[in-house]
Amino acid sequence: MPRKPFTICGETIAPGSRATLSLPLPSQSSYTPLAMPIHVIHGRRDGPVVFISAAIHGDEINGIEIIRRVRHSKALERMKGTLICVPIVNVYGFFNHTRYLPDGRDLNRSFPGSKNGSLASRVARIFAEEVVDRSTHGIDLHTGSNHRANLPHIRADLENPETEALAKAFGSPVMINANLRDGSLRQYALDKGLSMLLYEAGEGLRFDSLSIRAGARGVLNVLRQLGMIPKGRSRKIHKVIKANSSQWVRAPQAGLMRLEVTLGSRVEEGQSVGKISDAVGENENSVISPITGIVIGRNNLPVVNEGDALFHIARFDNSSRVERAIEDFQDLHIEGLDQGDYPDPHTI
Repeated sequence: MPRKPFTICGETIAPGSRATLSLPLPSQSSYTPLAMPIHVIHGRRDGPVVFISAAIHGDEINGIEIIRRVRHSKALERMKGTLICVPIVNVYGFFNHTRYLPDGRDLNRSFPGSKNGSLASRVARIFAEEVVDRSTHGIDLHTGSNHRANLPHIRADLENPETEALAKAFGSPVMINANLRDGSLRQYALDKGLSMLLYEAGEGLRFDSLSIRAGARGVLNVLRQLGMIPKGRSRKIHKVIKANSSQWVRAPQAGLMRLEVTLGSRVEEGQSVGKISDAVGENENSVISPITGIVIGRNNLPVVNEGDALFHIARFDNSSRVERAIEDFQDLHIEGLDQGDYPDPHTI
C-alpha cells in the first residue's frame, strides 16, 4: 500500500518529496508579517516522524547550520519516515540577536502554550500543534547562553531505554540525565510520549566548527539508529559516558576573571580553575572547584559579578576515562578542520 501524504501548515506533501513552508506567527506593532520556516522531507516508505529544531532561543545559531547540513546530506535521498526541520523557532529573538521574545519571556519555558495567552505562549502553542504533535521523536539543538560556551553533550531522559540508546548513538562524548524544566519543550515532548534529545554545544551568536560538525553527524547517527537512513560505512567509535550529576561553580567575588581551564578539562576537587581580581589587579582570589570532574560549560566573559555562574562541572565514576573519550571525540571531528572552515555537507 502506498504511503499517505503528510499534512502540515495546511499543506499536503506527497511521499518521496520535499517542501519548504512558512508557518504564520503572531504579528507585532511594526505590521511586518513573520513566519517560522519549516522544511519537510517525506519519505516513500513508512518510518518515524522526527522533528529537528534550533534557535528556540534566538541567539543560539549553531543549530541553524547543523540543520542546513543535515538537509543537504545525500544520506536522506532514500529516507524512510518523515523529517521536519525547523531551523529558527524563535524568529523574533533571532532577528534581534537575543535569547528571548519581545515580551521578555523564554520560549523554552512557555509550553504547552495557549492560543489566547502571551506572545511566547501563542508561539509555543503553534509550534506544539504543528510540529511536536505530528512527531514520534525530536532533537532540539542548543548552545550556551549569556557568554557561556558548552562542551558538546546530550541532555535527555536516560531512564527511558530508547532515549538512552539514541543519546549514545548521537555520539557526543558526554550525556547527562537532565532534570525536566516546567514549561520546556522537552517536558512537553515527554508528556506526549516522544523520545527527545537536547544537544548542547558552543556559544550563543557564534558559529563553532567542531560543534556544528559533530552536531550534524550526531543527527544523522540518530536517524540511522531509528532505521530511517542506511547505516553506511563504519566510522571510528569513541566512548559516550553518562554523567552522575553536575553543578555550577560561582564567582566568590566581583571583578575581572582569568580562566585557568578549558572546556573538556579534568579538574580535581580543590583545584584553582580561575582567578578574580579587581580592576587594578589587586584583591585577587582563586575560584576553587568543589568537586572532581570534567568542565562541560564555561563563562567566557571576563567581567563577573559575585554569584555569577562560571564553570559547569560534571561528575563521573571515572573522570580520567571521560577525558580520554573527549580527546578521541575532538580528534575525530577536528581532523582537517580549521576554525571558520565549513566543509561540503555531503562529507559529514
